[in-house]
Amino acid sequence: MSGKQIALDQSARADNPESDEARSDGAMEIAPDLAYQRLLIVNVTFFGSPGGEWVLIDAGLFGTKPLIKAAAEKRFGRDAKPSGIILTHGHFDHVGALRDLADDWDVPIYAHPLELPYLDGSASYPAPDPTVGGGLMSLASSLFPRGPIDVGDHLRPLPPDGSIPGMPGWRWIATPGHSPGHVSFWRENDRALIVGDAFVTTRQESVYAALTQQPELHGPPMYYTPDWDSSRASVQTLAALDPEMVVTGHGRAMRGPEMQQGLRALAKDFDRVAVPKHGRYVSSDTAAR
Repeated sequence: MSGKQIALDQSARADNPESDEARSDGAMEIAPDLAYQRLLIVNVTFFGSPGGEWVLIDAGLFGTKPLIKAAAEKRFGRDAKPSGIILTHGHFDHVGALRDLADDWDVPIYAHPLELPYLDGSASYPAPDPTVGGGLMSLASSLFPRGPIDVGDHLRPLPPDGSIPGMPGWRWIATPGHSPGHVSFWRENDRALIVGDAFVTTRQESVYAALTQQPELHGPPMYYTPDWDSSRASVQTLAALDPEMVVTGHGRAMRGPEMQQGLRALAKDFDRVAVPKHGRYVSSDTAAR
């Protein structure tokens, strides 16, 4: 297991439980055009203003299609469908309902070119490492599906200019490490950042922590991260943006000075905080840092 993690206070949460309960659309709103939905251990994100065009970011676990569609209809209207589905990456907990949703809605799926082989049936992800992290999620990771899946008939590469279809004002940033084609999404005007699993705000290796979601700053889930050097560089890139608000693939969305301070600390002390001491994908050079 890595060093001490970076705890955050509940006051740094980006959502408002009272207004979310009053709205009752199954999602947690963090900006007028941005909300996320917790699906057991993973989040999906909705971008777009209610009643207008919108996109879905990531596609949750297998079997969660009804939950995603119900939240979308409450937020965007009956029979609402997005202009597309945008992926941070293609791990099983981010694409579980992808095929069913894309078929139902008949919409394109966008991902980084380096992620396409894991989404068009031609490649499987590297095997996870169940020896790292010290939690039940890590121990069970050898049983997780790692593809390939094939949604090639819907699949499109993200534009090379950094723009994101259906997300004006946002740009994608390559943040590899957790997967080769992992990307994050950045909006300059309000400094909002959607990071997938480049870093997370809960200890995802633990089932208990993943369910209770006590907010903490963590690196990417240890058991599914094969490239720690790239992960470190990606977190440093994201921290340099100094975001005001972050939406992660696991854990609560967080905002404000405490989150910013925690992210800077994570970037500075990444090897101590985020990287396992030993593991299948931990080099001797990384472990010695």
